Amino acid sequence: MWEKWLVVGGYLAVLAGIGLWARRRTRRSLEDYFVASRTLSPWVLFLTMAATNFSAFTVFGFSGAGWRIGYAFYPIMAFGTGFMAISFYFIGFPVWRLGREKGLLTPPELVFDRFRSPTLRLLFLAVMAVFTLPYLAMQPMAAGYALEELLGLPYFAGAALITAVMLFYTFLGGMRGVAWTDVVQGGMMLVLLLVALGVVAAPFGGLSAANRAAASAWPGLFSRPGLGGAFPPGIWFGYMLLWLLCDPMFPHLFQRFYAARDERALATTMVLYPLVTGILFLLPVAIGVVGRLAFPELPSGIASDRILPLLLSRYAPPVLEALVLTAALAALMSTLDSQLLTLSSMLTRDLYEPLAKRPAPPWLGKLFVAGLALAGLAIAWRPPATFLEIATEAFTGLAVLFPTVVAALYWRRATASGAIASILVGEGLVVAYRFRLLPGFGTLPVIPIVAAASLALVGMSLLTPPRPCAGRERGRVRWGWGLGFVLLFFLGHDFWAWGDGRPGPVGFPWRVWYFLGLGVVTALAFGLFSRGRPTAHVGLRTGSSVPGPREPRDGLSP
Repeated sequence: MWEKWLVVGGYLAVLAGIGLWARRRTRRSLEDYFVASRTLSPWVLFLTMAATNFSAFTVFGFSGAGWRIGYAFYPIMAFGTGFMAISFYFIGFPVWRLGREKGLLTPPELVFDRFRSPTLRLLFLAVMAVFTLPYLAMQPMAAGYALEELLGLPYFAGAALITAVMLFYTFLGGMRGVAWTDVVQGGMMLVLLLVALGVVAAPFGGLSAANRAAASAWPGLFSRPGLGGAFPPGIWFGYMLLWLLCDPMFPHLFQRFYAARDERALATTMVLYPLVTGILFLLPVAIGVVGRLAFPELPSGIASDRILPLLLSRYAPPVLEALVLTAALAALMSTLDSQLLTLSSMLTRDLYEPLAKRPAPPWLGKLFVAGLALAGLAIAWRPPATFLEIATEAFTGLAVLFPTVVAALYWRRATASGAIASILVGEGLVVAYRFRLLPGFGTLPVIPIVAAASLALVGMSLLTPPRPCAGRERGRVRWGWGLGFVLLFFLGHDFWAWGDGRPGPVGFPWRVWYFLGLGVVTALAFGLFSRGRPTAHVGLRTGSSVPGPREPRDGLSP
């Protein structure tokens, strides 16, 4: 047992050391604390963007879904999330530019800058906070599961320990500390999940043999729509659109658009994203599928989201078990710290400062971080559902904000009343679906909800007078590329091979190899697209500009 404590303690000490290092380079300003003075270089931005999006859901939720559903879960996550990176172009680039020009730090500030509506600003903040908190609570939940299996700590004690360490380095380094811990944690997660897959497959003759044995015993794990018919075509389409609509609305991803050093950093992240999701997301799903051989039925009271710790406790040597579960801790901590930092920045800039009518003191953001961490722990005290169920509902609530953000950036005729109506209608429908008051239409609720929210925005905007704003920057409309991306999205719905569950190389079903290749094609398309990007970007400018921040050479820039 002492070896496990040594591994986990050493990892947590490294994170604390990074926080201390980052503190020495941190300035006493909200801009530096929340967006690292907008200096994240291309590789640092990519790694922190990836690590912060790959959470406890990625490690524990994906492996649990692999155990329950099978390889059908892989494409909707890997390709859907990778394709979502196109939003780094049409949302990320204008957000980055407006942030530098106007000193914006938070998502609600962007909406307020466009519409000048305090009501809309508070509503936008409330929605982001309400639907991020359940997702935030998944991180200490997963920490509790991991440390309970690894060290024998009580579930809640493990959740509290990881939260405390994360608070320490976030307090010290802000976004700078978070970004550099994300670099370490992202690398750990990729390498050690690969090791974990090899370890759990070894007792069954290796990965290829394990896959073939699982395919023979449970063909549904290799077919579409998955074991138990989890993903019929309409649900598949709904999940593919869900990531495109909701991921850019994650507050912790949105804020990283502001933190980029330049547009090249955003373009690099967009190109590499489909590659990392294609590789990384396969590993936990495969672990879950192989886990069926070890645990055809789970012990009483054990959720499928705990399949990875169960497998490691049975098959891995103590040190390796500790290292792999430490990688899982890295995944959840890299998301938890960013969620807390971003929500704290919104409470500081979009609630305290407008109400107090004065700049917030530097310590206030840290106070909000601590309060939000306690709120996440309170939710984790009694977990409400599986990770997939929590994530799907939280993501749908955030996706409602998508039409408002796009209208704020691109539609001059949009009004504050239209945006408020859009959010209220959308979130009202989220509540109605939560209580099963509306039909599903054969797909995820996010599709009719976002459609209704968009119609409400357009209709109310046309009925109310617009706020005067400056003209657009006109960029070249690239219809050919648009049609190409529609085709790529269509190829992600390979209905012509719907029932094909035949194992291919390494025992993976052929569709896994198809989607790995499609991810490479998507990355190449993004690379060519971003290289030919017009210098003028379509978007709205409002108000007066302020000079962009200076770019200090502080270790985040090469």
